[in-house]
Amino acid sequence: MPYLLLAFGILFALLAANAQAPPRNAVLLVPGFFSGWLTIELAPHLLVTEVVALTLTALYGGLDGWAGWVGLVLGAMGAAGTVAIILASRRTVVTLRESGAPLDLDPDGAPRFPLAPLFVPPLCLIPRRGVKVRRNIVYREEGRLRLKLDVYSPAGERHDDDGLRPGLMQIHGGAWVIGDKREQGLSLLNHMAVQGWVGFNVNYRLSPRATWPEHLIDLKHFLGWYREHAREYGADPDFLCVTGGSAGGHLAALVALTANVPEFQPGFEDMDTSVQGAVPFYGVYNLIDAGPWPVPMGATRIMEKMVVKLPFEENREVYAKASPVTYIRKDAPPFFVIHGSHDSLIPVLEARRFVERLRDVSEAPVIYAEMKGGQHAFDVFPSYRTARVVEGVERYLTGLHRQYRQGTGPAVPGEVEESLDGPPVG
Repeated sequence: MPYLLLAFGILFALLAANAQAPPRNAVLLVPGFFSGWLTIELAPHLLVTEVVALTLTALYGGLDGWAGWVGLVLGAMGAAGTVAIILASRRTVVTLRESGAPLDLDPDGAPRFPLAPLFVPPLCLIPRRGVKVRRNIVYREEGRLRLKLDVYSPAGERHDDDGLRPGLMQIHGGAWVIGDKREQGLSLLNHMAVQGWVGFNVNYRLSPRATWPEHLIDLKHFLGWYREHAREYGADPDFLCVTGGSAGGHLAALVALTANVPEFQPGFEDMDTSVQGAVPFYGVYNLIDAGPWPVPMGATRIMEKMVVKLPFEENREVYAKASPVTYIRKDAPPFFVIHGSHDSLIPVLEARRFVERLRDVSEAPVIYAEMKGGQHAFDVFPSYRTARVVEGVERYLTGLHRQYRQGTGPAVPGEVEESLDGPPVG
């Protein structure tokens, strides 16, 4: 038993250390991410496990030798680190300031999104009450190709001037090779539907069967489908925002920045593919400059062998065309960029440099929120941090929609601060 307690102590201490300082080397990158991701976003569940394991092992003879006492000390340190993660997560506050967009708080100032409990289930697959979900709607069909989407909408009827609601396009991540509409963006889509939006969780072809830019072309086809069919689902065909995480964040940024680019609309070049706002989560925005990575993202094996399928050095122009940063322009739509400070897969510097360049050029608001302690894909779990971020996104998008309905254009540049970061990151 003493050595079992020692093993528990070492494990729990390593989990806490990895969550705070994830490894960057290639060998440990993936296991470091998964262990850090689960530790941070499921910290309450981990804390219960740690306390139970240490207590039971100690009671059943774990303290009969020096190894057990060392393990108990290490385990206590690991549990303390888990508590610190929980407290940091519960301090998350996303504040929109001077954006020109009302924040839609209740009259007493309380947020409309209910606070998440300390202990939450690890998955959020069941629609919230008041949300109607229509699944597996085909939006593109060519030969054997059938691409589908799910629609999240309010269960009740709307009674206003035109009966149409704002639309939100959700693009899943998965390194362009895995992922599905059933797995990501669910907390956000459910909440947005409760607040009166119609959400479209969209699938697209995945690599290695798909070759860049087929992923983006599929999503452009959805935009054409949306213009034609939005009214059937109660959505406004003239108002659509886009969001997505990781590879979905990369694609969401491209959807927003490449409106009406003929190269990505073969056969439907005249279709309007513009969107009114973009909220990319922890995305990749630059494939050709190394920056946060030892080598450019485009030079990685997954891009050269599975996604773009061309050697990087001889085809830099192709990788440039696959980079959202290439399409930054003065008339870009408003952006709200979100990233975690502890992201071990896509370093936070990737988001910072994209926001800086976008702000230098775009005349629309560019808002940035950096979640201190947040790992990659932090919003997959319905944690306290996710609740706060989802609430902030809803207030931001609702402000954009209000500006649209009033015909006053986008809100003036604003500021978003995440309470753990010290000075605001605006």
